[in-house]
Amino acid sequence: MRAGWNGTARVAAWAAGAGGALTAAYLGLVTGAVPVDVGVGRRTRPLGPQTVDIAAPRETVFDVVAGPYLGRTPRAMREKLRVLERGTDMVLAEHCTPIAGGRLTAVTVETVRFTRPARIDFRLVRGPVPHVTESFVLEETAAGTRLVYEGELGTDLWRAGQWWGTAVAARWEATVASSLASVKQEAERRAALA
Repeated sequence: MRAGWNGTARVAAWAAGAGGALTAAYLGLVTGAVPVDVGVGRRTRPLGPQTVDIAAPRETVFDVVAGPYLGRTPRAMREKLRVLERGTDMVLAEHCTPIAGGRLTAVTVETVRFTRPARIDFRLVRGPVPHVTESFVLEETAAGTRLVYEGELGTDLWRAGQWWGTAVAARWEATVASSLASVKQEAERRAALA
């Protein structure tokens, strides 16, 4: 009887350990703490395009996007953005995004390159997927500025990675849409004051 119980206890302990390891791996992947970049079975998918028309000059829109990176990060953004290294036209920045109803935080580290006044490019260094490149292209229009967002997201491990990339892309694009709405609001506020 005792030997059977020990066998059951071992199986239960193994299952609990395996479940804990899977949970830890999932949490590490989802938050960007344990990125999977094995370079095997890479699949890419587009991000965007998302287009926003903004009733503000292109320079103003560029300054709204670039300001927190190249200048002082506003207090309201400090929980979401931390500049790790700053150059004249490029920064290394950490972005924090609440996920799972705010119970977790996804952390990405990206290079951000600025080409005034027309373009801002992002390249993922660390995050929940191994590859992301993005751009904000600012075009002058009769009514102000058109901001066009486009990018590419890549995952490894064939279909499993493709499934993960689809899940990440949905959240990623929603986060970008929210950021673009904030940029539009702030740029139009500044233009109205000018």
